Amino acid sequence: MPTTLITGASSGIGLELAKLFAAGGDDVVLVARREDELERLADDLRSQHKIKATVVPVDLSQPGATDDLVNALAERDLVIDHLVNNAGFGALGKFADLSADRQTSMVMVNIVALTRLTRLLLPGMIERGRGGVLNVGSIAAYQAGPNMSVYYATKAYVLSFTEGLREELAGTGVNVSLLAPGPTETGFGDDSGMGKFDFFAAAAMPAAAVAKAGYDGYQNKEDIIIPGWRNRLMVTGVGFLPRFATRKLVGKIQKV
Repeated sequence: MPTTLITGASSGIGLELAKLFAAGGDDVVLVARREDELERLADDLRSQHKIKATVVPVDLSQPGATDDLVNALAERDLVIDHLVNNAGFGALGKFADLSADRQTSMVMVNIVALTRLTRLLLPGMIERGRGGVLNVGSIAAYQAGPNMSVYYATKAYVLSFTEGLREELAGTGVNVSLLAPGPTETGFGDDSGMGKFDFFAAAAMPAAAVAKAGYDGYQNKEDIIIPGWRNRLMVTGVGFLPRFATRKLVGKIQKV
């Protein structure tokens, strides 16, 4: 059976994606910091879908964590066919006011871990001529984000990286897709501080619906998957506006 590794699998979109891959018959490797929640999810998936579910608790914000994860896979003779880079977080506030450590950890999780884990697992996929990578980004990638400057920048990286990598892998049999959701009913709103804005709660999609769009789009080998017509409309509209206008607008919406 194919094996899919999902980072940030303990909650939200990652948890829902784990359910979908397991329901589709894949064995799963569940990665996040919270081992107890991963174990509960693993037990549920094993009993419901009769698949193998392996738990690897890792804090991807720590230096060397990605290599530790890959070493743990090798020790268990696990070959990864599909990689879902879902782990990530944000923080609302002015760059000069937010903790330097928190913002550095954000870059480590949202960019460094995603990039290094992809690099370490991708050669095997290319050699086998199958599999792929599903990166979870955000519609935040399409404009600058004052008062969440680092978060928006990390998602712009994920968008550009995914598009470039997809072209590099054309003809190899390895697929690369991007899931770019808007506001979603997960812990992100409370953790980042965005949940205090009425527009965030009003526009938030259920995590299960976002994950289903991402799963289906990935299976269909789509390049960029933007769930929800409001989110697609916003991304389209941003393309018609000058960048100075979009950054001023976002700055006013996310005023702190």
